[in-house]
Amino acid sequence: MGTWAAGPFDNDTAADWSGDLDDAAPEERPALVERALRTVLDEPDHLDSDLGVEAVAAAAVVVAHLPGAFPVDSPYAPDFLTAGARLDLPERLRPLAVRALDRVVADDSELAELWAEAGEPNEFLAEVARLRAALTAPV
Repeated sequence: MGTWAAGPFDNDTAADWSGDLDDAAPEERPALVERALRTVLDEPDHLDSDLGVEAVAAAAVVVAHLPGAFPVDSPYAPDFLTAGARLDLPERLRPLAVRALDRVVADDSELAELWAEAGEPNEFLAEVARLRAALTAPV
């Protein structure tokens, strides 16, 4: 896992996913965000870290579209997002993103295990908690 920070876009897999999202036609992007979230929920077994990373990045995209959200300024985030462009995301993605984040930090998640093995699970858990709090806050 090429990771340089706990931010949702601060690793190789998330940066690649962000690039794929940028490369997609604007009308296809909401479906890619939803797919990343649903994939972790549909995984019945031990959750692969790459799937978890993509779900966290997708949840961050959803958070970036919430009213009053802070601008995304990570150089590894999707370019359209850092430029201030918005997607037409369905409301159903908010609760889906919450469930996906919960799955990513579950006991059977490789991503959570990797952060624990690195000795820095609190940074990762704090970032996931920040995203989750934004998603569950009243609008």
